[in-house]
Amino acid sequence: MKTFRVGVLGATGTVGQQFVHRLRNHPWFRVTALAASERSAGKRYSEIVRWRIAQQIPEEVGALTVQPLEANLDCDFCFSALDSSVAGPAELEFARAGYPVISNSSNHRMDADVPLLVPEVNPEHCALVTIQRKNRGYTLGFIATNPNCSAAGLVVALKPIHDAFEIEALSVVTMQALSGAGYPGVPSLDSTDNVIPYIFGEEEKLESEPRKILGRLNDGTITPAEIRISAQCHRVPVIDGHMEAVSLKLRKKVSPVDIAAVLHDFRGEPQRLNLPSAPARPIEVREESDRPQTRLDRDAGEGMAVVVGRVRACHVLDIRLVLLSHNLGRGAAGAAILNAELLAETGFITARGA
Repeated sequence: MKTFRVGVLGATGTVGQQFVHRLRNHPWFRVTALAASERSAGKRYSEIVRWRIAQQIPEEVGALTVQPLEANLDCDFCFSALDSSVAGPAELEFARAGYPVISNSSNHRMDADVPLLVPEVNPEHCALVTIQRKNRGYTLGFIATNPNCSAAGLVVALKPIHDAFEIEALSVVTMQALSGAGYPGVPSLDSTDNVIPYIFGEEEKLESEPRKILGRLNDGTITPAEIRISAQCHRVPVIDGHMEAVSLKLRKKVSPVDIAAVLHDFRGEPQRLNLPSAPARPIEVREESDRPQTRLDRDAGEGMAVVVGRVRACHVLDIRLVLLSHNLGRGAAGAAILNAELLAETGFITARGA
């Protein structure tokens, strides 16, 4: 059985806590090191973390002493839940020191030699790790990232459609959960009885990241997918779960029934490899006129499945649909853990010193 020692950078924040929570009882990964800001370093994790998850802190992790953000942790690779204000140079430092860094942060997502991974969509982009190591003189270390949490759910649904019918353009309108803003996040007087039609930097990410993820890897570089994307992003008063209304212009004429069929039948490399965090069915198609719904569907596939419904003809473009994904499962921590499983299974992550 594979066994890897895991470090969590930014362990006290919202996403850091999700890593700790989601790695409990993981069959391959064991948390052995935690790092955070100087004010947290030197203290037991259970004493300084403001734990915001219903289940208790795993006892063995709560007893760990939080380390400074320095590249000398006792682990084989690191998950990064660092804030973007510090993630850029810190992740580079750890990669140079020989640590694979599986990042949730946005700083390096669009770097030409950094894989922006969604394992069901672009597992072949793992090959960028070899290019990155050569370009930067790394040995065991590298950086791999997962996308923005709205982009993560979107591209899973787009992948089978694009492969079968070629997407030319799309419009996406998001309704994003409060937890996507971290903790304490959006002030209560702003979020209650309200919809906020702006999230800083979100529309730009949603218009650029899917093109890289769906792009083709040729001769060590990614040619972005030729898809025009228009995104409008909104913060809505739900706790977890990002909903997206999508309209698609396709190069091949197709019926809603055909779209629903390719979505239903889609499987990817994580399913073939039977990775621990992979849902058996990455896309669940609902036929009811009023699904997906956030409360009812966000935990599908233990939060790792994308739920698609209301697949129908569009009177302006060609096809429209609604999708829902859990922003902390299919996005953020869950996405990074699945990325690490793929990279470990394919040999890019190895035990340090092995």
